[in-house]
Amino acid sequence: MDLLKKLSLKVGLILLLGLTITSTNWAQERGNEEPRTSPNATVSQTIGTTDITFTYGRPAVNNREIFGELVPYGDVWRTGANESTALVVSKDVTIEGNKLKAGTYSLYTIPGKDKWTIIINTKLSWGTQYNKSKDLFRFTVEPQKADYRERMMFYFEEVTNKKATVVLHWDETKVPFTIKV
Repeated sequence: MDLLKKLSLKVGLILLLGLTITSTNWAQERGNEEPRTSPNATVSQTIGTTDITFTYGRPAVNNREIFGELVPYGDVWRTGANESTALVVSKDVTIEGNKLKAGTYSLYTIPGKDKWTIIINTKLSWGTQYNKSKDLFRFTVEPQKADYRERMMFYFEEVTNKKATVVLHWDETKVPFTIKV
C-alpha cells in the first residue's frame, strides 16, 4: 500500500471514529473547562499494515481497593471510566482466536480473581449502558500480578508484523490478550 493510500486510510479511521462518537452521543457533555477526574487516552499500534487503536478513560486508584471492591468480580465493567472503551481496527484481525472485521467496537470486561472475560461489543455508550445482545464474542484470559500503576492504561507488548499482545494494566494487575493480523 503506498504512503498516500495509508495516510488516507488513517484519516478515514479518525473521521469514522469522530462520526461514531458524534452520532452515538458518546462524547460527554461537560459544560465546563475543568479537567476530567479520569482523563481520556488513546493508544495506537500498527501491526503489519493494520492499525489498532484503543480510546478510553483512565481512572486512578486514589487509595481505593480496585479489583473485587470498586470494580466487583463477576460483573460487567466498562473497562475504564466515563464512555465505553472504543477499539478501532483498520483491517480484519483475530483476537484470541476470534475473527473481527475492520470497524469500531466497544470493549467490556468481567474481572475475576483467576480469570477475566473480555467482551467485544458493537455498542459505544456512556458509562454502564452495556447491552449483551450487542456482543460479538467473549473470551477468557488470566490476569497477572504486576508492578503498581496509579492510572489504568492499555499498551502493546511483543509487537511483530503478524501479532501483538495488548495489555490492560491498573493497580497491581495486568490482563494481556493477543491480536493477530
